[in-house]
Amino acid sequence: MAFHLIDMETWERRDHYRYYQTLVRTGYTLTTEVDITCLLEEVRRRELRFYPVMLYVISTAVNRQRELRMARDREGQLGYWDVCHPSYTIFHEDDHTFSDIWTTYSEDFARFYRDCTADMETWKNVKGVKTKPDKPDSFTPISCLPWLSQTGMGYDTPMTSPMLFPVVLFGKYFQRDGRTLLPVSGYFQHCVCDGYHASMFFNTVQDLAAKPEDWM
Repeated sequence: MAFHLIDMETWERRDHYRYYQTLVRTGYTLTTEVDITCLLEEVRRRELRFYPVMLYVISTAVNRQRELRMARDREGQLGYWDVCHPSYTIFHEDDHTFSDIWTTYSEDFARFYRDCTADMETWKNVKGVKTKPDKPDSFTPISCLPWLSQTGMGYDTPMTSPMLFPVVLFGKYFQRDGRTLLPVSGYFQHCVCDGYHASMFFNTVQDLAAKPEDWM
């Protein structure tokens, strides 16, 4: 796992980064509906768990795009990780609290699914906000809201962290016109990720969901 510095003299977004770091310090949120009809059919056919499958889809989309893996090092220098791992919430049914755990990302779906379901089983009864230790610095926060089909998302969160990764939330899937749709939201840092990059992220999630036979 390596961190690569950005050359601020040649980077094509250097002016945009400085603008959104000085004059307009902002993040933004977008929500879209992803057609998961084919994905859900394949998940059910293979008798898989939907949550780990979506964690793989989202993590794969993040890892295919440099702008979604950017951060600042301890000296404040901008760079990007070669890989980001999902940091995700698990829900405790008995007291309605959640815990945040993580799983090492692998492009190999079978390997990731095995590791992710194992982590969920190991930590499912351990209470606390952060439970699985040794989380790497390169991670993507992902949450699931299975009780609600959200139409939007918003954060009122000052970003003082060196982390510039997106925060992703997906909700309860629903039926419309014979298709199964999943609301997916993302919170992005404008200094490293414009609307184009966010759109490419959502488009990659949709492409993966449309052709699960290509990677499962």
